Amino acid sequence: MRTIIAIAMVLAAAVSAAEGADPREDFLAGRTRACPGCDLSGENFKRHDLAGADLIGAKLEKANFHDAKLAGAKLAGADLADANLNKADLRRADLAGAKLNGAMLYAADLDAAKLAGADLSEALMGTARFTRTDLTKSILRNADLRKTRFSDAILTGADLSGAALDFALLRSAKLDTAVLGDTRLIEAEFTDASLVGADLADADAAGANFRGANLTRANLAGASFRKADLYDTLLEGARFHDTIMPDGTRRTDGEP
Repeated sequence: MRTIIAIAMVLAAAVSAAEGADPREDFLAGRTRACPGCDLSGENFKRHDLAGADLIGAKLEKANFHDAKLAGAKLAGADLADANLNKADLRRADLAGAKLNGAMLYAADLDAAKLAGADLSEALMGTARFTRTDLTKSILRNADLRKTRFSDAILTGADLSGAALDFALLRSAKLDTAVLGDTRLIEAEFTDASLVGADLADADAAGANFRGANLTRANLAGASFRKADLYDTLLEGARFHDTIMPDGTRRTDGEP
């Protein structure tokens, strides 16, 4: 009888402890890596190892993840606005639909990450890596993307209007129907990239390399390709209106 009572008391204590568990406090104390939907705004995770952490839908505005390990982390739908992710390891992380507007991702590694539908407007991402990353229909308006690496990345339907992509590497990237209006593409590398139906109106692509790229049906009105490399570039159906060509001449084709 006493044994039964003792077991009952232990089970009751365990249930009580479980009911009183605080996922947020456990996450901050390092006892768990699962805190979906938690409010961790402004918290400091600098250089923390959070690989594989479950932070789906979490509130992480202005949180500090500088040089943190977040490889394979689940951050879909999370709010990381104005967060510090400089030098963070986000390889294969799921950030689909996440809010990263105004975030800092300088030299961050996002190779093979999922960022479809994510908002990265006005984010600071110089020298970041996005090799084979899915950025389908993501928003990168006015973002700093200088010297970033987008080789084999998927940017189909993405909005990069007003962004700075000077010296960026976009070899074999998919930018079909992407918006690059008024974007800086100075000396960017687009070798073998696909920009079918993309909008490059008023873009500055001076010195950029589009060798072997596909610009079929792209809007090139007002764009500058001064000293750019357009060798073997597919331009069938592209729209030229006051477009500056590599030799400095301006090209305007008849309106359809």
